[in-house]
Amino acid sequence: MVKPSPDFLTLPQLERIPWLVHGFGTGAWEEADLDREERLEGFMPVIMRQLHSDTLHRLEAAPSVRLEGDALMTDVPGLLLVVRTADCLPVLLVDGANRAVAAVHCGWRGTQGRMLDKAVAAMEVAYGTDPRALVAAFGPCIGPCCYAVGPEVRAAFHDAGFPDDVFYERGGRAFLDLRAANVKLLDSLGIGRDNIVSAGACTHCAPGLLSHRRDKDEKRRMFNFIGIRRAGAKSPGSTLPQ
Repeated sequence: MVKPSPDFLTLPQLERIPWLVHGFGTGAWEEADLDREERLEGFMPVIMRQLHSDTLHRLEAAPSVRLEGDALMTDVPGLLLVVRTADCLPVLLVDGANRAVAAVHCGWRGTQGRMLDKAVAAMEVAYGTDPRALVAAFGPCIGPCCYAVGPEVRAAFHDAGFPDDVFYERGGRAFLDLRAANVKLLDSLGIGRDNIVSAGACTHCAPGLLSHRRDKDEKRRMFNFIGIRRAGAKSPGSTLPQ
């Protein structure tokens, strides 16, 4: 099991990219920390009202109003793209050739609706992204050990063309593997397994992370972010063991 840092988690594969900043927030981190964190100095956080939708925003400047949707993308330095989670899967996309990034909120509805397909297609159009060269980073989410779902969810995934192996049967119940389902989407886009990296933690199992299912009265969310550094920005993070 991953032991969360007091602030946010990073992945070494993304830490090696000198122009990039990223992180997966823990339960100890709050929205105000995005502004207080010295290592994020100079960044403008962009936080949406998330809807479990397929709405994606391309940012060419800081928005003047609070956006509604579930994915953000940009090639503009200084914008910090944020998605909030407490069991859903946060996915960060990095186009190294074109210096473009995206942050995608993938709950079961977004996954079933193929939100990652739409985000990658939008990056192709906007930035000339080659999907085969993208790096995709998965943050902590609820694991298949804990994510029991009803027959309506299984039927929705079947109708969307997902294979049965994104579910596990245990005790007569179906358990969804959000990571596996999104890996299937990336596979179909030509993104190789070597370009998919994951924090691997289950939010329901790890007490330092937030889980809507485990803590139903908990309203807080974890803040997951990615951005393109301006010159001179400091390198952040507490690296996860691999």
